[in-house]
Amino acid sequence: MAKLVLNSGQTMPIIGYGTFQVRGSEVVYRVLEAAISAGIDTASVYRNEEDIGHSFKKLLPKYNLKRSDLFITSKLGPKDQGSGHCYDACVQSISRLQCNYLDLYLIHWPGTQGLKQDNCDNSLRRSESWKDMEKLCAEGKVKSIGVSNYTRFHLEELLNHCDIPPAVLQTEYHPHLVQGELVAFCKSKGIHFQAYSSLGSSSENNQILVDPVLQNIAKQCVRHPAQVALRWAVQQGIGMLLSTKYVLT
Repeated sequence: MAKLVLNSGQTMPIIGYGTFQVRGSEVVYRVLEAAISAGIDTASVYRNEEDIGHSFKKLLPKYNLKRSDLFITSKLGPKDQGSGHCYDACVQSISRLQCNYLDLYLIHWPGTQGLKQDNCDNSLRRSESWKDMEKLCAEGKVKSIGVSNYTRFHLEELLNHCDIPPAVLQTEYHPHLVQGELVAFCKSKGIHFQAYSSLGSSSENNQILVDPVLQNIAKQCVRHPAQVALRWAVQQGIGMLLSTKYVLT
């Protein structure tokens, strides 16, 4: 598995497995067993951190692995934005996952639950959350910190006040949603761009996989269209999250 070096000095697998909508102890266990060699991405709002933690307790000794052999990412839920709340939420995620630290912790969304998008308090809460994340990083509870679903505006705002710059921006990116300007901005600032919905969002109903251009390339390369779409991102140096529904099929 190819790995990337983040601006924090930490390494991260270029491919990870997302656990959005993966719930239930048995399903979580099967998914993690299939994806154990790559990074695991979860979030407090997915409500599966506890099952993931229990699964790791069984899987690590089964495959003679240590915690350091895994790359685990979790995210701050929008309801927990703000001073103190972010810190406590991260500690709770670590506890549910039954590990001593997270490899990467992200602000899941630039807004705060219950506040309208144009409410100026969103900016204050983002700033407060980042200070908490820097504290978590300094204490060793988190190895790297970053953001998810941020626009260039949000990134510029963060870079103007942070002491530790974000290591990762995780956002939607695939052949039907190419955010070239945002990718270039992140590259210029040393922020790794990581894609989710790499095979298309649920709203697309997997239109990427039946795209005639992608299917033609796949036919020429004797590969599945999904492999072509993933390779397309990897060749750009973009990390990606593969939906776990593809892990079990």
